[in-house]
Amino acid sequence: MRIAYVINSVEGGGAASPVPAVARVLRDQGACVQVFVLTRRDGRSLPPMEAAGLSVQVREGGETDHLDALAWLDRRVSAWRADVIWTSLTRATLLGQLVGLRRRLPVVSWQHSAYLKPANLALLRATQRLSSLWIGDSHSVAALTAERLGVPSERLAVWPLFAADAAAPRAQPWPPGEPLRLGTLGRLHPAKGYDILIAALARLQNICFAPLPPFEVRIAGAGEQRAPLEAAIAAAGLTNVRLTGFETDSRRFLADLHLYLQPSRREGLCIAAHEAMQAGLPTIVSAVGEMPHSVRDGQTGLVVPPEDPEALAQALAWMLLHPERLADMGAAARVRVLDRMGAAAFAQAGAEVFQRLPVRPSGPTAAPRRSPGRQTNGLSA
Repeated sequence: MRIAYVINSVEGGGAASPVPAVARVLRDQGACVQVFVLTRRDGRSLPPMEAAGLSVQVREGGETDHLDALAWLDRRVSAWRADVIWTSLTRATLLGQLVGLRRRLPVVSWQHSAYLKPANLALLRATQRLSSLWIGDSHSVAALTAERLGVPSERLAVWPLFAADAAAPRAQPWPPGEPLRLGTLGRLHPAKGYDILIAALARLQNICFAPLPPFEVRIAGAGEQRAPLEAAIAAAGLTNVRLTGFETDSRRFLADLHLYLQPSRREGLCIAAHEAMQAGLPTIVSAVGEMPHSVRDGQTGLVVPPEDPEALAQALAWMLLHPERLADMGAAARVRVLDRMGAAAFAQAGAEVFQRLPVRPSGPTAAPRRSPGRQTNGLSA
């Protein structure tokens, strides 16, 4: 089976980062995978794809030249003689559906986000039947896909888009007397809620009756919100908060923390929060996407309402005033994410999705197709 994997860009982070792991599972099932990229952006996800042995074709175009992008994709997919078009995010999905319709190829489409712009939602609702199979990157996103796009269960699968690695570096327990290191990781975008975090940090001194231990906050990432966030940090007089820029080694960054923060307004699975759990960090997360299902409130971290600086400040105060609890909560977080989302579960979920693809793999050793239906999807409660 030849799978044309179509993505919007090779920007660092986001939906492009799991492509090597997804492609590895598809190739293990016997597929040949070629990645087609509609626009480059910063290109930071390209080296990991190439290091994983993926062949990647990147279009030298922008984000609004849709007709040119459609023509390019149609030519490339046809020339490569794809059997299936596999798409990720709205632009890639809409263009991939059109190419699939023209070339009579089945289309498989990821859904990653818990939020869709109204125009994109309307377009995807109108075209959802052009994708033979939809995949949610988490149970929460799959449920939203069924609800908002009207996708029936027989055309909907779940593949939790994170493979926890037991060999990942582990964070070290906080040594009493040292400043606590808090951090968060992601693009500087309103969806990540870093302005909410800054507002919560500004409230801390007003809600704490006991003195807080010394601590620092590192916000790692690049993006359009850097200047507004810098201004907000300065206006709040926060001298212990730093924007550290794009992080090329997320595992190293996380292993140097004592507490992870994810104050997002919206998320799908949120890989960074699960990477933090993998590192053995307790987390404070907002109740969006898959995070409130992964984080056990009070056991592996704290869950707060989204867009609520006061609630986030209260959670921060509790964690900072009980630093001796952080290591045990982090250890429990690591056990939980490895149990629920380990490499074996990731591969099993991918294999189940592969068996539901609308084209039978060719060749004498091809496994027989299973009939469509609900799958276990490799994720336990």
